Amino acid sequence: MEERIRTLVEEATQAILSANSTAELEAVETRYLGRKGQVTELLRALPTLPPEERPRFGQLLNTTKTQLQTQIDQRRAELQRREREERLRAERVDITLPPRPLRVGLKHPLTQTMERVRAALIGLGFEFVDSPELDDYRYNFAALNYPDDHPAMDEQMSFYISNTRLLRTQTTSVQGRIMEKRKPPFRIAVIGRCFRNETVDATHHHTFHQVDAFMVDRGVSMADLKGTLAAFARQMFGEDVQVRFRPDFFPFVEPGVDYAIYWQGGWLELGGAGLIHPNILRAHGIDPEQWSGFAFGLGIERIPMIQYQIDDLRLFLENDLRFLQKYGA
Repeated sequence: MEERIRTLVEEATQAILSANSTAELEAVETRYLGRKGQVTELLRALPTLPPEERPRFGQLLNTTKTQLQTQIDQRRAELQRREREERLRAERVDITLPPRPLRVGLKHPLTQTMERVRAALIGLGFEFVDSPELDDYRYNFAALNYPDDHPAMDEQMSFYISNTRLLRTQTTSVQGRIMEKRKPPFRIAVIGRCFRNETVDATHHHTFHQVDAFMVDRGVSMADLKGTLAAFARQMFGEDVQVRFRPDFFPFVEPGVDYAIYWQGGWLELGGAGLIHPNILRAHGIDPEQWSGFAFGLGIERIPMIQYQIDDLRLFLENDLRFLQKYGA
């Protein structure tokens, strides 16, 4: 037994000194001092020795265990120090090198435009609300006085999810949601994405952005609409901008107009507008003899296309860095 212990100590000491990493040392410790290690197995064999030899060999094994554990702890400290130094060398940063240039993000031209639209309409007293992109047929069409045979409701024109649900084709769909919950007076605006089943080309896209604004109050007239749109145009295009109104038809307004601005030698249409149709007011329990209102909307993309002379609608959603770097802010 004594010779066996001496041999074990020599083997263990050599293994400890030969370990070149903390992981190797961990394996050595397990092999000799672990729950099933060689020293542990010798301690478990003590009851098989003659009674008079057990105390001496028990003390010798305990001393051996302590001795090996001390060697392991010392070797572990050396290896940990060496590994830490190697890691620091590998991760060292040369502070004399010039830094990498920071890549600064730019606001998309549509984001810029929507922020300006929001600021202009909030300044005119409008409250912005959220409206779902996946909407009900009744809000998108029926609540807006569309006749049953209107072509906009055709399945070839809109993205229907079910018989009663579709991706909104216009942000005007928020009107019904507001009127069924609120009593006038109110001034409401909504801005966001819309979807139509269009063939994508330079002037058409299946996804685009709109802003709609409407108000209902006592005595609202076309004069209020014209004044509001003129103030809005000045905010967006400058104090000298000229605004034109021409008769047009939209199911949800009566009378209806399209409005345009004079820009760089020509008239450019911005969107549609008009006084809210009395049928819409009546459908939501608002007496058109007591209350009236106006509504207008426009495509967000149209504003930067006019201002920057962008001639292809697809550029806004293609994520071409050249486009974003040229028009981003």
